[in-house]
Amino acid sequence: MRTSTTRLAAGFLGVLIGVVQIVGFAQSNNPNVGTWRANIAKSKFTAGPALKSGTTKIEAAGAGVKYTVDNVSADGSKNHWEFTANYDGKDTPVTGNSPYGDVVALTRVDANTTRMVNKKDGKVTATITSVVSSDGKTRTVTIKGTNVMGQAVDGVTVYERQ
Repeated sequence: MRTSTTRLAAGFLGVLIGVVQIVGFAQSNNPNVGTWRANIAKSKFTAGPALKSGTTKIEAAGAGVKYTVDNVSADGSKNHWEFTANYDGKDTPVTGNSPYGDVVALTRVDANTTRMVNKKDGKVTATITSVVSSDGKTRTVTIKGTNVMGQAVDGVTVYERQ
């Protein structure tokens, strides 16, 4: 009886270690993870306030990621917001002063592409699609929709890995 229990415990421990390794491996292979700085010269803002500068830090957090965003608009106004979300499409609260809403839902389109749907008071405001280049050095972020003030936003921001 004692040998069966020991084998069962050893088997469970082996499976647990395997799951932890898989999650860790998946996060280490997430091309979004890193610190990204906006290259304003390569970016294009068709509608809405343009950026003067921007930095996004994306960290592995369990099965998902934690975003920390700091932007300065061309008019000098500053925005800082954060959220931690899984790639499951479920609404997650945003803290800080995001110009796009108070919740975000994050999904993974493919290995290098993520989609973020922003909402304010339950209403979709903006959709942001982020694509990391195959060499992992740049991240191109396309935004379409409105900000929380109801102004149209349409632009492409090119970020470079720091």
